[in-house]
Amino acid sequence: MQVRIDDVGASTKKYNQHVKSFPFCSVFDFWPLKVIWPFKGWGPYKELTLKEWQEALSFFEKNNIKPIIAITACWVERNNTLTPFPKKFPGQANFLKEKFLQGKIEIANHGLTHCVVGKHLPKLVGSNREFHREFWSYLPYETHEKHLFASQKILESFFEKPITIFVPSGNIWSLSTYQALLKTGLKKVIANRYMQDSEEEMQGVEFIDDKEGWLVLHDRDLKLELKKP
Repeated sequence: MQVRIDDVGASTKKYNQHVKSFPFCSVFDFWPLKVIWPFKGWGPYKELTLKEWQEALSFFEKNNIKPIIAITACWVERNNTLTPFPKKFPGQANFLKEKFLQGKIEIANHGLTHCVVGKHLPKLVGSNREFHREFWSYLPYETHEKHLFASQKILESFFEKPITIFVPSGNIWSLSTYQALLKTGLKKVIANRYMQDSEEEMQGVEFIDDKEGWLVLHDRDLKLELKKP
């Protein structure tokens, strides 16, 4: 069983706000219900702390599990500016770098922003979930290329080792994403679905379907589990 942990460093945890999926949910999809239990569907929640990472990776090491940590290279601020993961969360970043260089974990590219910048903020009424996917087919090719190149530069410069795995946010990626991937060092796409807009067979990039043989978590899952007594 391969373990993967997504959304590390992503501002989606703060801005992706909607109610849970249940009958007539749209009736309740307004603030403040979308941010309180039992209506809250996703965010907001906080980034894993250094101590929480230490606890989580200690558990994985004791059980001989080498997780893939999918990191979003930048946190998107309210004003649309981007703050690189190592700058936003230096303690967590340095700890993960240490474990990566020791071979205890694998680091994957989870995009530059995890969202469509400028449309990422929560709405007073209605869900903004669709905009917390970064690589939609309707976005221009240049956006796919820019985001992949920028995220690779940030992650590889900090972690000082090649990053070869790409995990698209929300399992959404497209032909433009694949074409951009060919220009990077990313060699594998791990997701539960193929390209959104094409069945073209890829050359030079491997697709790995994570629907079987994988335990796919989000940092939110660890946050909830570590809160338990």
